[in-house]
Amino acid sequence: MTDLLRVAVRALDDKKASDIVALDISDIASFANYFLICSGESSRQIQAIVDEVEAKLREAGLRPSHIEGYRNAEWVLMDYVDLVVHVFSKHARAYYDLERLWRDGRKMDLRRLLQAKTAKSKARTARHRAD
Repeated sequence: MTDLLRVAVRALDDKKASDIVALDISDIASFANYFLICSGESSRQIQAIVDEVEAKLREAGLRPSHIEGYRNAEWVLMDYVDLVVHVFSKHARAYYDLERLWRDGRKMDLRRLLQAKTAKSKARTARHRAD
């Protein structure tokens, strides 16, 4: 699952999502293991973020069980069962404050998630060049 989490975080980063937070909620929730929470600047950017996450996770073999809120793009919830991605407008994120509600979840180090992906990619490229 952490590989899929990396894919989703990279997709958020690629579309310039702001204030990305990854929470491990596996010890406190039975319906999911991870929350990814981020913000977008406009409804168009929020939809672009959602489209990118969906496309990249689909390429990795994962389809959402459902997506809610896409049309209004204030709070889009993407349910991948073990992973739930929340893409908010800044106003909606402040109002619902999921980080406070799920504060017992373990905040994950996004730099480590992204670096691990980059290190794997570099190693794979070096192996192909050696062949």
